[in-house]
Amino acid sequence: MRHLIALTGLVATLLLAGCAKPVDYDYSAFRQSQPKSILVLLPQNSSPDVNASHGVLSQVTLPLAESGYYVFPVAVVEEVFKQNGMTNAHDIQGVSATKLREIFSADAALYLEVTDYGASYKVISSESRVTVSGKLVDLKTGQQLWSGSATASTAEGNSNNNGIFGMLLEAAITQISHTLTDKSYDVAGVTSMRLLSAGRPSGILYGPRSPKYGKEAE
Repeated sequence: MRHLIALTGLVATLLLAGCAKPVDYDYSAFRQSQPKSILVLLPQNSSPDVNASHGVLSQVTLPLAESGYYVFPVAVVEEVFKQNGMTNAHDIQGVSATKLREIFSADAALYLEVTDYGASYKVISSESRVTVSGKLVDLKTGQQLWSGSATASTAEGNSNNNGIFGMLLEAAITQISHTLTDKSYDVAGVTSMRLLSAGRPSGILYGPRSPKYGKEAE
């Protein structure tokens, strides 16, 4: 009986926790800074896939531009760093905010890290998953304005009723297909939209080029 009571209490606690309202993000520094232009730095890659940094980098301009910001052309920015002897994300992200401001005259810089990128085989399932975290930093003050993370996967919403043999075969075929076609590139686009589109819970604020600029609920 005691075990039943304890179990009932645990279930109630979990239900209450699941219904708890998420803590609102503190946008005070973001609103005070009011960045108009964003410099996107080459993402750091913590995944095994060597294509991860550029796969994600090529996808981030669209959601930021649609959110109302001017985004420095990522290819031009990378070339500037190359001309100055910096070709890896660790060195590029190590440049001080003051120096970045001096070179590009940007209001803010976006620092990204890719932790998942590529196809993975899990015996009875296979997926292409991309996970990215990021932070936006004011280049005038060096203050962090926002941070967040997002994930997308080809396995979202999938169901398989073909039995164990069919699941094994499908998983193997899916991994080969995703690897050959670089499905992760498409998934990176979804991840970038989830991470960097304004108007999402705890996401970035709308920029000055958006008609929704400054109209977010307080």
